[in-house]
Amino acid sequence: MNPSSKTQTDRFAAQRQEMVKTQLRQRGVRDERVLAVMESVPRHEFVLVDDHQNAYADSPLPIGEGQTVSQPLIVAIMLEALALQGSEIVLEVGTGSGYQTALLARLVQQVYSIERFPVLAQSASERLQRLGHNNVALFTGDGSLGLPEKAPFDCIIVSAAAPRIPQPLLEQLRPQGRMVIPVGPAYSQQLQLVQMRDGQAVIKSIEGCRFVPLIGSQGYDRGW
Repeated sequence: MNPSSKTQTDRFAAQRQEMVKTQLRQRGVRDERVLAVMESVPRHEFVLVDDHQNAYADSPLPIGEGQTVSQPLIVAIMLEALALQGSEIVLEVGTGSGYQTALLARLVQQVYSIERFPVLAQSASERLQRLGHNNVALFTGDGSLGLPEKAPFDCIIVSAAAPRIPQPLLEQLRPQGRMVIPVGPAYSQQLQLVQMRDGQAVIKSIEGCRFVPLIGSQGYDRGW
């Protein structure tokens, strides 16, 4: 490694530490496993080259195709809400650039991820393989329908806002499964935690949020 590469790597490591300290810990994220992976996964690898200097900023960033990688805090809140222990089989709806996928890969046993845009799915797949995440299987398709052929799932995490909780996703959860999903139209969404108990979905609102729309047969017909 040449000196300039080492300096850049060290600079990003320091930025990750600062991100975890000021954006996550100081704002209430307490899950130590989530904090540890967010300090170790290189977010700059999952954004456009021109945004490397902004990779650890407290904001979402564009990744192409009109999509974004979520603000670090909202990613941490969603992961913490799922209370992951390490043995889970997880479905991610909305691979995007693969950043959240990489975090999940270090937190659970197996990740299945589905992305609507083939170009994003392909680049995420190449990126995740290059970074050594071998417990991830990526698919291209309508994420609002889930992946019934791989169900049931211990957890589902949805990275786009739906008009309502898609019934196919509920049906693909295990009896004690959990799902976190933003629900609502543009500008007025609620991040919701769904917990299956005795065959019924118990829903808890976590906080307000703002995501791109979930496009699909169980989502929105088109963008906002």
